[in-house]
Amino acid sequence: MKCREGCGACCIAPSISSPLPGMPDGKPAGERCLHLSVEQLCLLFGQPERPAVCSDFKADPEVCGTDQADAIRLIGWWEQMTAA
Repeated sequence: MKCREGCGACCIAPSISSPLPGMPDGKPAGERCLHLSVEQLCLLFGQPERPAVCSDFKADPEVCGTDQADAIRLIGWWEQMTAA
């Protein structure tokens, strides 16, 4: 599956524990990443500062569903199920 351009759910729904530029402690679940543009695109895409956890994420129907709302819901569910 290819990412849906303009979705950005993976930059909103999950927590990210890795440091990000401008977010040294990562980000909590449900909080928009500082590097997500108004067009819902990653401003760090292709940049060396982009964390490996972000680069390694691969879109999958089980995680991304059929649209952004579905992806936010599913990623949020996975976040809750895997929280420590």
